[in-house]
Amino acid sequence: MLGRGSAHPLRIEPTAALCDRSEGISAMSRHHRVAVVGAAIAVALSASLAGCVQATPAPSSGPTGSASTSSAAPTPSVTTTPTLNINGSAADNKPFFDLVNNRLFTANGSANGRTIIDNLVAAGFTKANMQVTPDLDAIGKPADSILFSVKIGASCLLGQHGGAGYSSSIAPALTSGGACLIGKTRTIDW
Repeated sequence: MLGRGSAHPLRIEPTAALCDRSEGISAMSRHHRVAVVGAAIAVALSASLAGCVQATPAPSSGPTGSASTSSAAPTPSVTTTPTLNINGSAADNKPFFDLVNNRLFTANGSANGRTIIDNLVAAGFTKANMQVTPDLDAIGKPADSILFSVKIGASCLLGQHGGAGYSSSIAPALTSGGACLIGKTRTIDW
């Protein structure tokens, strides 16, 4: 039997030990909370990424319950290379316009205005229907981008090439003068 004042290792602890243990519990709780939050984030991330993975379809079963074996080969998709349609609209010719320009910029990422126009002429577009902005800006430095256009009917194929790459669109020609580009353009006199 234990008397008053006798020490029992399980019941009597110094005050410092209680403080250390309570800090340990607090630290353990923080560690536990971090682990739980980390696990929750991992589960949420895994769940959201699971939708990005294409599942492999299971083999289908025929009427007898066996896996279906089809001898028909898949039909290859037919892709056609766009061509210039002289009588077509800007929308009809945009795929060809993009093909011609993408090929040029892949081969020569720093193509200047003259090279762009000459490339479009070589592809069959009419030089008289084109506009291009200068290669240099107002203070003589290389322009950030070069804009160019081909007018087809009442619409314009618009292209832009620069540090951000190539982009294109279709827009109606301006009602005053019928030009495609607003602002300073370079005379195409070569």
